[in-house]
Amino acid sequence: MPTLNLAPASTEDYRLLAEKRLPRFIFDYLDGGAYQERTLVSNVTDFEGLQLKQQVMRDVSQLTTTTNLFGQEWSMPVALAPVGLAGMMARRGETQAKKAADQFGIPYCLSTVGICSLEEVAAVSGIPFWFQLYMLKDRGAVEELLQRAKSVGVKTLVFTVDLAVVGARYRDVRNGMSGQLDTYGKLRAAIDTYLAHPRWVMDVGLQGRPHTFGNLTEYVPKATTPADFAAWIGAQLDASVTWKDIEWLRSIWDGNLIIKGVLSPEDAIAAADAGADAVIVSNHGGRQLDGVSSSIAMLPRVVDALGDRTEILVDGGVRSGQDVIKALALGAKGTLIGRPWVYAVAAQGQVGLENFLGTMAGEMRVSMALTGVTEVGEISSALLDR
Repeated sequence: MPTLNLAPASTEDYRLLAEKRLPRFIFDYLDGGAYQERTLVSNVTDFEGLQLKQQVMRDVSQLTTTTNLFGQEWSMPVALAPVGLAGMMARRGETQAKKAADQFGIPYCLSTVGICSLEEVAAVSGIPFWFQLYMLKDRGAVEELLQRAKSVGVKTLVFTVDLAVVGARYRDVRNGMSGQLDTYGKLRAAIDTYLAHPRWVMDVGLQGRPHTFGNLTEYVPKATTPADFAAWIGAQLDASVTWKDIEWLRSIWDGNLIIKGVLSPEDAIAAADAGADAVIVSNHGGRQLDGVSSSIAMLPRVVDALGDRTEILVDGGVRSGQDVIKALALGAKGTLIGRPWVYAVAAQGQVGLENFLGTMAGEMRVSMALTGVTEVGEISSALLDR
C-alpha cells in the first residue's frame, strides 16, 4: 500500500534519500560492492534469516540498551564505522558524524581517507574518538599518523587488515569513479553531477571544500583531488604485510588495538596472538573479495575460536536495532555500522543521523522487551529461534 513518505523511518528510507541527493558516482561508491556484490547482499540477507524468539509476560518495565567497552559506556552497542570520503557525501561529513555520535553517546571511528583530518574531527569536542589505519609501505608515515592520533586524544586504533590489494568494484568502473571514461562519458558524468544535483554542488561541492584526504596532505603535498590521494594510497598499500607487522604495531601503540577484517577462526586467533585487544569480524562491507562468507555467518565460528581472549565486534549488514540484538545473541560484544550512518548524514545531515540512531535504539528496546530481556548482558543465543 502506498504511503506519503513524509519522513524517513528505516535504513532503506535514508538510502533512497541519499540516492536522490548524491551524484551517481558518489552514491555508487558508497552503496556498491565487489564484483557481482553477492557478499554485499548476503551480509544483509543472512541477518534476515535469523529469527528472534518472542517471550512474553516478563517484567520489562526497567530496560536499558547501554553497554561498556574499553572502559567507555555506550548508549547502545553500536559504533560508527570508518568510511572513506564521507566528506563527499555530506558537507564535512566526518565532523557531522562525530557530533551525532557524541550527542548519542557512541564511538565514532575516523577513516585514514576521510576528507576531514584528525585535528578537525578532534576540534568538535573533547570526547575521544577512534582512528582507522592501514599498514602503509612508508612505516614512517604510519608512526607519524599514530603520533598525531595520540596528540588529539585517540586511545583506540582500528587497524584494517583486509586491504592487501583493492577489490574490483564494477559500479565504480561503470560510472567512471575508476577514471576510465571517454569524452562522452565525462560529459554525461558532469551533467549528472552539476546539473542534476545542484543542492549537492552548493552544499558539499562548494561549501564543503577542501575535498582532499585531510590526514594525508603532508604526504602528498601536490595533490588537489581525492583521486590524487587515492593514487598515493594505492601505491602505499603493502601486500607483504604479515602478523609480524601487527606485532610491530602493537609495540609502538600503547592504546587499544582493534584488528578489523577478520573472517576466519584462524585469523582471529592470529590477531589475538599478535596482541589485539579486539577483532572486528568483517568482509569490508562486501567491497573486497566477493563470494566469501557474510560477517554474521562467520561470527559464531570466531566466537568459538577466541572464547574470552579478546573482545569481538562485527560489521557488515547491520541495518537495524534488531540486527544488533541478533549479533549480540551470536556472541558479539558490539557492532559497527558503515553505509547506514552515511545514508543518514547524506540525506539529512547531523540531525538525520541522530534521528536514525534514535530509531535503532528504539528498535533495540522494543525487540528486547518482546524477547524478555532488560539488559544487553542478558542477550544470548536463547533469544534466537533455531
